[in-house]
Amino acid sequence: MSRLPQRADVVVIGGGVIGTSIACQLAESGVGTVLLERGALGSGSSGTTAGVVRTYFPGNALISSLAVRSLEAYRAFAERTGTDLGLTRIGLLVLFTDEQQVRDFRRTRADQQAAGVDVELVTPAEAARLNPLVDERAVLAAAWSPEASACDPAAIVRGYAAAAEQAGAILRTETPVTGIDPDGRVHTPAGSIRADTVVCAAGPWAGTVAAMAGVRVPVTTYPVEMLLTDSPDSPDTPDSAPRAPLPMTMDPSSLRIRSWDDRILVGMGRPAPDETREAWLRRVSRQVGTTYPSLAGSGLDHGWRGDLDVSPDGMAFVGRDSSRPFVYAAGFSGQGLCQAPAAGEIVRDLVLDKESWIDTSGLSTARCPDGPAEAG
Repeated sequence: MSRLPQRADVVVIGGGVIGTSIACQLAESGVGTVLLERGALGSGSSGTTAGVVRTYFPGNALISSLAVRSLEAYRAFAERTGTDLGLTRIGLLVLFTDEQQVRDFRRTRADQQAAGVDVELVTPAEAARLNPLVDERAVLAAAWSPEASACDPAAIVRGYAAAAEQAGAILRTETPVTGIDPDGRVHTPAGSIRADTVVCAAGPWAGTVAAMAGVRVPVTTYPVEMLLTDSPDSPDTPDSAPRAPLPMTMDPSSLRIRSWDDRILVGMGRPAPDETREAWLRRVSRQVGTTYPSLAGSGLDHGWRGDLDVSPDGMAFVGRDSSRPFVYAAGFSGQGLCQAPAAGEIVRDLVLDKESWIDTSGLSTARCPDGPAEAG
């Protein structure tokens, strides 16, 4: 393991989509940047997602604003970094099964549109046309956001990492942080490095990393598992006609599905604390069959599992500690892929003490005073 440089303007801790976006945008702004990743780049939450970038986040226009800006950046990503993300528009369908959900959509639609989100209310028949697995008799309406796109999360990490290194950043993998001194000295098994500013983008480990610096970032680790099932038209027959990919479809039960090659990706949280994985799988299977009758009885296979960094209210923390040279970007609650470019911009502006393109006061940890106690 090679030694670290003695100092840097900024040390970024975490090498996922958030950390590499931050490192890239800092380095491109002339900031001397070192990124430290405890494992391989993209080995944390970035590899746990369903691989969809979307702009519509029901009830949260601030996050939607970040997602709209991020999608614009992803569309220009190949030109900027030379890395193709494989963006493929599939759309986002959010099913509504009671009148309150419909009323909530109508109440918040203007705020979403003001944030730049393309979203409309569609009928059950239209929802079933967009996703033929939907039983239109079981829904009252749906929100349709056509801009959601499938992508390759690993390509985002690779592209940002390559661009960061080209701009002069130093990226060190397999380099866990073991301590952070009040003056910004960061300790690792490869040595110590003094930073004018430390940036925590450590995903599920963000709370632990922040505590090393005496900073409270109230995130918790949430394990998730993605599952795969067969499409009802998946058997190979000579006269079978290919169908358009299913959109990312969200049900009020928290069930989410989308096409995944010739299969269907299924997500629905994790087992409850007192629930076995087998019981959880049965519960997911029942919900799949209830929401999509043509999938009733379909088997569920393991896809992949991992950990998310979750905030108490499901919205990311991006801000700067008032008493230490410490900036945080964590708690993205499974939405980091959709916000990474914008989050990188915000952190860059915090480090450079520049006014951001958006009011970021709502992203501070101050909004969650009842989180874990102040460290140190």
